[in-house]
Amino acid sequence: FFLFSSGSAMLLLVLCALCCTCFAASPSTENMVRLEGGRFTLGTDANDAKDGEGPSKSVRVKPFFIDIYPVSNEEFRDFFRATKYTTDAEKYGWSFVFHSFVDKRDFEEEGKLQSAEWWNAVKGAYWRKPFGKHSSIAKRDTYPVVQVSRTDAQAYCKWVGKRLPTEKEWEFAARGGLENAVYPWGNVFEKNRMNTWQGQFPTTNTKDDGHVGVAPKDAFGPQNDFGVYNMLGNTWEWTDTEFKPPASAAPSKEKMFVLRGGSYLDSVDGKTNHRVRTSTRMGNTADSGSDNISFRCAMDAKNKRDDL
Repeated sequence: FFLFSSGSAMLLLVLCALCCTCFAASPSTENMVRLEGGRFTLGTDANDAKDGEGPSKSVRVKPFFIDIYPVSNEEFRDFFRATKYTTDAEKYGWSFVFHSFVDKRDFEEEGKLQSAEWWNAVKGAYWRKPFGKHSSIAKRDTYPVVQVSRTDAQAYCKWVGKRLPTEKEWEFAARGGLENAVYPWGNVFEKNRMNTWQGQFPTTNTKDDGHVGVAPKDAFGPQNDFGVYNMLGNTWEWTDTEFKPPASAAPSKEKMFVLRGGSYLDSVDGKTNHRVRTSTRMGNTADSGSDNISFRCAMDAKNKRDDL
């Protein structure tokens, strides 16, 4: 045995508490699915491919785990309470909000994005107040956390002992084992399988899928045989992969990273913003956030042969 003073005991307790706030308990695979990986076709050869969706190519992924759902407000709140983490939106003091959700008390004409006037730069918008100072996440525990940058997403994943998925892993999970399929469930669009825009953009959403804006993380049920939810539609999701603009595009002044899946502001036919399909992608800077960007975590998995 060993002896220590009351002062050293207090120091030990403080150190333990600090360690507990830096990282959550050992990584859990609860609400994750293990995928064995392998070779598959990434991307599309469709004529309307954009933002580097095509041409398709054969790639391989190693075994991995990926979250069944995007990270929720409730889960991100646990992270905040344990770490007191400050998101990029909080540091900047504002973030982008779709115009329909901006409270008139938070609206500022100069906040309109000139190239896309349906976006408003709203002061005080961040993950706990996703639409501005007069909004909240009350009764939205099971909704995907939004207004999170890639930097914020990485910090959360690190806290739970995980990481962001690579773009290859993300698309492998979204495809559900179907080669070259347009959607996670097949080639034919099915109603009420994903949350996208219906109606006249950007003024009228007819709510045909039952939602205006972001839906709960478990809305619509699993999108494929892997059992993952909301890979397509609802919210864009960060990946760990750098986005390299197509040769025809103007070079970016800042390093960008790949987002996948489309969101409630995108459409099935591509007439409104991006066409939502398994290859849908775009890029953004690591500090960017908005009310239609979220993420899910991934984790390495041992090859089963390693355990033999």
